[in-house]
Parts: sequence; C-alpha cells; structure tokens
Amino acid sequence: MATNTSYMQIPQTLFASIDMGTSSFKLLIIRAYPNGKFLTIDTLKQPVILGRDLSSSCSISTQSQARSVESLLMFRDIIQSHNISRDHTRAVATAAVRAAENKDEFVECVREKVGFEVDVLTGEQEAKFVYMGVLQFLPVFDRLVLSVDIGGGSTEFVIGKRGKVVFCESVNLGHVSLSEKFGTCSGNFEEVLKMREYVRMVILEFGLVEKVKESGFEVAVGSSGTIRAIEKAVVSGYDRDFVDNVGDFGGCKRDWRLSRGELKGIVERLCCGGDGEVERVRRERFFKRRSEFIVAGAVLLDEIFELLGIEEMEVSGYGLGEGVVADSLAKVFDGYDLNANARWRSVVRLAMRFNNKKRVKAGAQCASIAKDIFEGLRKCDKLYNNQVKLIASFEDKDLEYLEAACLLHNIGHFTSKKGYHKQSCHIIMNGDHLYGYSTDEIKLIALLTRFHRKKFPRSHHAFLEEFPEQAKQKFRVLCAIVRLSVILQQNDCVNLRGVDFFHSYEGFKLQVIKEARDQPYLPGSSQPTLDNIEAELEKELEHFKKIFKQELLVVGSSSSSNDRKDKFTCERDADHL
Repeated sequence: MATNTSYMQIPQTLFASIDMGTSSFKLLIIRAYPNGKFLTIDTLKQPVILGRDLSSSCSISTQSQARSVESLLMFRDIIQSHNISRDHTRAVATAAVRAAENKDEFVECVREKVGFEVDVLTGEQEAKFVYMGVLQFLPVFDRLVLSVDIGGGSTEFVIGKRGKVVFCESVNLGHVSLSEKFGTCSGNFEEVLKMREYVRMVILEFGLVEKVKESGFEVAVGSSGTIRAIEKAVVSGYDRDFVDNVGDFGGCKRDWRLSRGELKGIVERLCCGGDGEVERVRRERFFKRRSEFIVAGAVLLDEIFELLGIEEMEVSGYGLGEGVVADSLAKVFDGYDLNANARWRSVVRLAMRFNNKKRVKAGAQCASIAKDIFEGLRKCDKLYNNQVKLIASFEDKDLEYLEAACLLHNIGHFTSKKGYHKQSCHIIMNGDHLYGYSTDEIKLIALLTRFHRKKFPRSHHAFLEEFPEQAKQKFRVLCAIVRLSVILQQNDCVNLRGVDFFHSYEGFKLQVIKEARDQPYLPGSSQPTLDNIEAELEKELEHFKKIFKQELLVVGSSSSSNDRKDKFTCERDADHL
C-alpha cells in the first residue's frame, strides 16, 4: 500500500544487475525506492550461450570469454551513462560458470578487462534471488509459494513464505543443455520421448518430488524467460493454425497464468507440428532467438507440471535480476520491506501485460519526466498566480496517479495504434487489473491516459462531471504534465537522459538533458534538436500556459558540454478556457 511519507523525502536511486546466464547475459537497470517501488529504466540482453562450451568440454572457451567481455563492456558503458555507482551494481553468474573448471580464470578475466567483480552464485543462492524477484511482482508474500525458474543450464526450485525460504534445490536441467543433448526434437517423436525419460530420471534422482511434497505449496509460480514465452504463446493462440495478436485479451482480463491443459497444447504444437520449413519459420518468427531452445524448455516444464502435480502456474515478469536488486535494496535501505507497495506492483504488471519491452521502457521514461516536473512544481512556493493554493495541495498519491498514468498511457497499442489512448482507458477501467485502488482512483488514472493526447479536456467535460471542482482543476494540472512528458519522451530523437525544472518571476524553465552521442549520425539524417518537435510541443506549451498562467521555456542541453543548446518556447498569448 502507498505510504504517507513524502516522495520529496524518499531518495530515489538507480541499481544495476547483470545476470550472466548459460544462454544469455542480461542487464537490468531499475529506479528503486525504499518504500518498495520498482521502475525498470533499461534492459539489454546478449545471446552469449556459454552452455555450448560445456556440452563438449568442462571449460569456457577463449571465444566465449571474448564474447562475454564484449557484452559486459557494452553493459558497463550503459551503466556509466546512467551514473550508477559501483556499490549499486552487481554482476552474478549462474550454472554455466559455476560448472566450468576454469571459472576462476573466467572471473579474473572479467575483473581485469571490464572491472566487474563477478559473484558466482550457488544453486541455492540463485533460487533465493529468484524468489525475491517474484515477490516484487506478484502479491504472493503471505502464501506458500513454489517458484520454478528454467535457465539454460539448470532449473531452480524454491519454496518460500513471507520472504523466508523453506526449501530450495537447483537441478542440472536447462533448455540449452537439453537442446545440446537431444537437438530441437521438433517433429521427432522418438527424441522427444528420450528427452522426457531423461528429465524424469534426473528429477527423480534428485528426490525433488518427495521434497516438494514434504514442504507443500499453495501456489506455483514460473519466473523465467522460457516460461514467460510459453505463456505468451498461449495468449496469442500459438497452438492454433492462426496466431492472434489479441487472443484472450479481447475482454482485457487475461492474467499472468498458465494451466496444464494450455501448456500441453503448446508442447504438442512444438513437438508434433512438423519439422517442415513452414513450421520452422513460424516458430522462429514467434519465439525469435529462443526458438532454438523452446522445445526443450516446453518439454521440461510439461514434465515439471506432471511430476509435481501442478494444475496451474502463475507467471512472474520478474526473476533473478530483480531479486538481486531487491537484495541490494535490503542492504542499502535499512528495514526494506519485500512486501511494500503492493498496489504499485499491480500497475507495473498491467504495463508489462499489454506492452512489449520497448513500450514499457518508454512509459518508465515518461513517468520519470513527469515526476521531475511534478516535484519542480511543488517546490515553487512563490507562484505569481492563483494556482499556488492548488499546487500546494498536491499530495503523494497525486504523484502516484501521475506516474501510473504515464506507465500505462500506451497499453492500448496492443490492439491498435489508431485511437490507442481510448483503448488504454478502456483496459484500465474494465480489466480489474489494479489492486488496492478505489474506483475513483482507477477512473482518474484511466482518464489521464485517455487525455494524454488529442483534445485537451475542458473543466466541464462530460467525463469530469462527477469530479468536485478542485479535483477537476487538479486533474487538468496532472493532465498538462502527462501530455508534456509524453511529447518529450515520444520523440526519440531528443535522447532524453533527464530533465530539470525551475521557476522564477519570469516563468517556468524545463531543461532537457540529452544523451551525448559518440557515433556519427547516419548519412542523410539531420541532427535531432528540439526544433524537430516544434509543432507538437507548441500545442502542449500553450495548454501549460493556460493552466498555470505563465510561460514555460523548454531548453535542450547535451550531456556533452561541447554540444550546442537548443531552445523552443511558446510565445503566443494564452487564452482563458
């Protein structure tokens, strides 16, 4: 639940985690707060595939070490561009590195060439972090949870409740190692049977079934990319001949879960759909880089369902990387609560449910811009107009509504680009996705997404009839902030790194800090400036001026001191609405 502590007093800070997995390396950058609020700022994935080395030898090859260093140098540059401190950066390695005979040599190579101290996790540590990541996404803190994370070289099983691990086990089964052993198996019934028999044998040898039954569990959760890809395949109707872009989302109520019957439908299509060119292209188009290993991952998950008696599995959008950040938060912020801010997590789940990674990142950047503007306004205690009393009444929950609307403003793109703002509003109002918010709060967030583009709402608009007069005024202020934030974010050419908001007797000033570019622009392209978005920005500056009765000057400056500054300001007179 939201806290009463002022956001102005809560330090926001950036954390970075690097998951050096068997199949890929993943970078995660999160803006986190001690009140439990997570906001993913950036993600990057590189297909290093260390597992291939271990299938033929017990060491990581020189070529794989070179690929690893290249990927990690790229990650380091991104981390440095966000000014994230070394204390808030953590690199962890999992199954492939811990199984390698030359792991010490590999870790030292990374330390010397990249500067990262790599923490090679035990299977138990990896399982614990997976569970912590799940708790940052799903409202399962008070339940006995079985979490399953299928990686490239191993699968982690952990049972926990209220943040405490009851049981954990790392089993040497992964989608990369199984694919290397049995091939893709698509259309090959005998190889699929051999893979199933092998998976059962390994799980039974670990005594996993008995151990899980002894501990018991109330809910099963899957947290890996493989499980998320299979759940997405269910939603999109991959097991049918015609793949639907909307699937069960038509009623806006599809939750993050996967049933045994749905899983079997996907496994059957993957294993028995044929090994012809058409099916191969179809699989690659849908699963992309994961297509090479998806059959093994799906068969492994199917056997886990059968052996552990799982009928339905909830799916987490967070996993190991977020768990590593949560562990870092617990060390940085004394008394950090793993179960804090449950309702904000429902906003994040909704954004991730209907958006791809690119749009989630765009929404997060939009929310960051809006937050800076909002807090800048709250610091303006000497405004020279009658809005000062209204701005002084801004509360922490108003910022939460603002950030939620920014994070969700583009979810309507899932169905259609045309009129997507109306669809975003419809999903929020009718999907039962937001938990812990009242009906009025949900309506406010939905309307902010509805009016983030097109016509600016008048105070007597039909949608606002039920709002008290002060609430109407506040809504239009928040709406002006959302609209301005969206315009600045949507124009990728600006390459926003952050904003600063100021006020003086002359009016407001918004300084847009752009990312410095080390590489030249493509031939025929013009250097991006704020002038390129002049027409769109002008309209929003006029709306802003009408609301606040003062001019807003937008100034662009690069993070490189040598780059020139660009500026644009609306100079036309404001008319009263």
